Amino acid sequence: MRVSSTDFQNAVGKYLTLAQKETITITKNGKSVAKLTATSDPQEFIINEAKGNYNVRRHVSYEEYEKIVGNSEKRFELINGEVYLLASPSFRHQTIVFELAKQLDSHLHGRPCRTLTAPFDVRLFGYATKFSENPNVVQPDVVVICDLENITEGGKYEGIPELLVEVLSPSTKGKDLITKLDLYQRSGVREYWIVDPDKNILSQYAFTEERELLSNEFYRETDILESIIFPEFTLELSRIFKH
Repeated sequence: MRVSSTDFQNAVGKYLTLAQKETITITKNGKSVAKLTATSDPQEFIINEAKGNYNVRRHVSYEEYEKIVGNSEKRFELINGEVYLLASPSFRHQTIVFELAKQLDSHLHGRPCRTLTAPFDVRLFGYATKFSENPNVVQPDVVVICDLENITEGGKYEGIPELLVEVLSPSTKGKDLITKLDLYQRSGVREYWIVDPDKNILSQYAFTEERELLSNEFYRETDILESIIFPEFTLELSRIFKH
């Protein structure tokens, strides 16, 4: 597309949007003087949780995501083609994560299951049959995996976790409550806990093998939670909210 410099100056926003689809040639006195093209740098499409930047212009491929991760020491997630730069957690966030992981790990001792905490990549693929068809990479605050055969030779996990836990922070509420809830359900996760440290509430979601909602319960600080996937496991919420 060719536009005059005058037209471009009068409608910059319009042509910036169009440039995402095609190259814009800017002319002056009938001669080409500049070109406006879409950037190919995947760094331009990262959602920064700490800044609340949720305006993404396009999705990135898994190959682009790997390039971002490979060139940085920061932590990222890839969900539905969108890349999230993870914010640093607070002290209380981490004490809750530690207490949850400690109790789960103690209960599962001696079983073929492992309790892990972030940073650890969990590769999910929704309703697809393999990761390459719908690649998603998340770093849950706590994850319990019992299908250890799905740990790859490179130390990556590409399976269906039994239980996932996310502890909310101001910058992640929308993602944890909506985006991740949807992804975890579609991916076959059987149980998902969302911990709200501001309200001292834990939301428990359980799903069927057919990936439909089985139950949704809310627990307060004085309650005792009973796990669905591990029915013999109980959790006194006062212990995780004591700090």
